[in-house]
Amino acid sequence: MADKLQRGDLMSEACPSRTVLKHITSRWGVLVLIALEGKTRRFSELRRLINGVSERMLAQTLQWLESDGLVKRVAYDVVPPHVEYSLTPLGQEGAAKVRDLADWIEASLPSIAQQWNAPSVN
Repeated sequence: MADKLQRGDLMSEACPSRTVLKHITSRWGVLVLIALEGKTRRFSELRRLINGVSERMLAQTLQWLESDGLVKRVAYDVVPPHVEYSLTPLGQEGAAKVRDLADWIEASLPSIAQQWNAPSVN
């Protein structure tokens, strides 16, 4: 088991890497990682920054990423409650990888968009 966890078996349905992959590459996971890259942000700031995410989905995504060790949550004992989120060193590594993918998508978007309008070949 330890050997499988170390090298991963992503194609296997039972691979725990799939859960982490789902968290990181989900619609909101990618955006949270990019938004927290190099910054500490409050929940409300993240919600404003990531346009379209619901409060529930943002909270769930942050919980997933925190449980995977990618996001650090710090709650201050003040009224009103004050919670800050930042990336752990592991989260910074993941964010850099996600940023590379996002940059590639942005740069490739004109070519990708051409395919949307191209007639399908069957």
